[in-house]
Amino acid sequence: MLSPALEKLLVFQDRDQRRLSLETQIKHVPEEIAAVRRKIEEEKAGLESAKLALREAEAKRKALETEIGAAEQAVARFKTQQLEVRKNDEYQALGHQIETAQAQIGALEEKELEAMYAIDEAKKRLKEAEATVAGAVAAHEGRIRLLEEKAATMRGQLAETQAELEQARTEVPPPALEAYVRIAKRTPLPVCVPMRDQKCFGCHLKVSNGVQTDARTGAKIVYCDNCGRIVYWEG
Repeated sequence: MLSPALEKLLVFQDRDQRRLSLETQIKHVPEEIAAVRRKIEEEKAGLESAKLALREAEAKRKALETEIGAAEQAVARFKTQQLEVRKNDEYQALGHQIETAQAQIGALEEKELEAMYAIDEAKKRLKEAEATVAGAVAAHEGRIRLLEEKAATMRGQLAETQAELEQARTEVPPPALEAYVRIAKRTPLPVCVPMRDQKCFGCHLKVSNGVQTDARTGAKIVYCDNCGRIVYWEG
């Protein structure tokens, strides 16, 4: 049997626990949002890697184009020089240089083709990455909106719970309320716990026979002689 004071106190505790639960959840929302924003940044960082790969492929092709241009200018210069020389050995030497430069151009052009292929592949990967990241970011942003909506809803619930808590506070006899507040300062909620099989369900330790007898009677507020919580008999 519960005393009237304990019945009122249990109502107060129920609302106090709801208040604490909502405050805790609201407190964690910014942390959850920050974690989702970090995921967005990670997604974008992955996209930057794909962009960098494309830039590097394009830079490599440009460097090859520069080398090919320089080799072609060398060929043109050697051919011009061939027209000006008089000695056969000098002509042949320039012809050898022309052949070497043309072979170099051929090798560079093969590399340029490979670079062009690499650019096409990099563009393809970038396009795929952009689509993947866009979808992932949209999902993450949706998650953020849900979290913000959840926080707004919980703030409304918290305001209602706080009002209910204050109403319940006025109905609890002052001695019982003072005992609750005192215990709550040093002990995690719940402050009021049932007792079964002569065990406090707050600390899960066995209470004394006197505590069990007083709790069964229900005539007054009874405290666990181990953790100090308020205990009540639950048959």
